Amino acid sequence: MTSANGNRELWLVRHGETPASKGRTLAGWADVPLTPHGEEQASALRPLLAGERFDGVWSSDLRRAVTTARLAWGEPRQDERLREMSFGALEGLPWETLGPGLQEALARFEGFAAPDGESFDDLRSRVLSFVDGLLPGRHVLFTHGGVVRLLSREVGEDHFVPTGTLLVVDWDARRLVSRRDGEGETSRGLPAPAGAEEGR
Repeated sequence: MTSANGNRELWLVRHGETPASKGRTLAGWADVPLTPHGEEQASALRPLLAGERFDGVWSSDLRRAVTTARLAWGEPRQDERLREMSFGALEGLPWETLGPGLQEALARFEGFAAPDGESFDDLRSRVLSFVDGLLPGRHVLFTHGGVVRLLSREVGEDHFVPTGTLLVVDWDARRLVSRRDGEGETSRGLPAPAGAEEGR
């Protein structure tokens, strides 16, 4: 069902809780599973999506996003461009063990490049190459905290979101339509930046 104004409407879903999000560690491209609570969060999204029609249902190819999609909707089309940022040598490290400079750069969500991984500019280019290729209509994207924050920032918001969160944005109008928070740790366990909403 194409959106009424012919714009691209993106329904952005952050996957359910994982051992990494629960333990406040950087997961990135590590293919971690959902926890039982994460599966419950994903299933809780199904009633919100069941009455909707979408022109595309998409997911990162990492299993925490694919499993969330299957529990919340059904089988998605997978695209690796919807992956979380690659944290390279930092993957698997607890947030508390990162130096103050790394913590600050990650919390600001700018000026950061992971050793042997991606920079924020790399992430932005990758994700926007996917979004720019979408046709007008309504698309649901099962993805990751960094991707949701990136896309919300592109429409003038700045959201660290808990696992299981749903944000709806009118991409072409660059406007947040609605937000429904899940119950979980915020993105990668990072503190919300000053002035930004922290979901509960």
